Amino acid sequence: MKKHFITGMAALISLSACNNNGNKFDASGTFEAEEVVVSSIQPGKILSLKVEEGMQLAKDSIVGLVDPENLILQQEQVQESIKALQAKTADVTPQVQLLHDQLKVQETQLNNLNHEKTRIENLLRADAATQKQLDDISFQIESLQKQMMVTRQQVAVQVNNVNTQNRSILSEAAPLGKRSDQLNDLIKKASVLNPVNGTVLTKYVQEGEIVSSGKALYKIADLSTLKLRAYVTGDQFAQLKLNQQVKVMIDDGKGGYKEYPGTITWISDKAEFTPKTIQTKEERANLVYAVKINVKNDGLLKIGMFGEVKLSQ
Repeated sequence: MKKHFITGMAALISLSACNNNGNKFDASGTFEAEEVVVSSIQPGKILSLKVEEGMQLAKDSIVGLVDPENLILQQEQVQESIKALQAKTADVTPQVQLLHDQLKVQETQLNNLNHEKTRIENLLRADAATQKQLDDISFQIESLQKQMMVTRQQVAVQVNNVNTQNRSILSEAAPLGKRSDQLNDLIKKASVLNPVNGTVLTKYVQEGEIVSSGKALYKIADLSTLKLRAYVTGDQFAQLKLNQQVKVMIDDGKGGYKEYPGTITWISDKAEFTPKTIQTKEERANLVYAVKINVKNDGLLKIGMFGEVKLSQ
């Protein structure tokens, strides 16, 4: 979206020049509007553009669509890639389950050996068993406990290895998710969003045309209030202030003038030579200051129309 002003070169009306018409004005100029050139964000074919010159458009209304099919396909591809990552991950459950089953068997064996050890200890106190029998059963219990420790370590190692592998695979999901978000944003921008309330001044393209990114689609301006760009002399400049109320006059086409209230909204801080539209060389040599005056438009004001200014109310 690119903003610029239509600047009509306005002439300084000196007192002698104004008196030629039997009227006395302090300045004159031309009306301009703040324009916005709406451009295509996405390249592609224009599927629709509901814009015609002179049409009134509301701010933030969707007025067109550039073909987003390629972007949609890219986003679907990314989504499928994210789903495929799940298929690449390993399931640790079957491998760990085997180790857990083995551990349960070992726990049962350990319980049986502990029970047998208790029986042998009782028999030994009654001189019905030997110390060797007790030593043998104690050795078996110690060996089995070591085996169980190794099994538990195998479970932990297996779980850790699979989780590490899965994290490496799933880490690809975050960048893919960001890419999907980017594509979704681009798909939204395929819709042409009107940025301001206003009237369409120029339409540059038609439906069915192929446009590039940044291609101008149409130009729009808010014509409810126009700006009169006028020029004042150095003497008048010292008397001006922002938000000052002035009178703006336009030719009513019947030999008279129609009057509008105006408000000074901008005063240039730099002097410039009078525009070349002034007829005499002497007047063109004068230094003047540009001012902008907001004027409420009743429908009669047009861009490029001349207007006269009376600074005193």
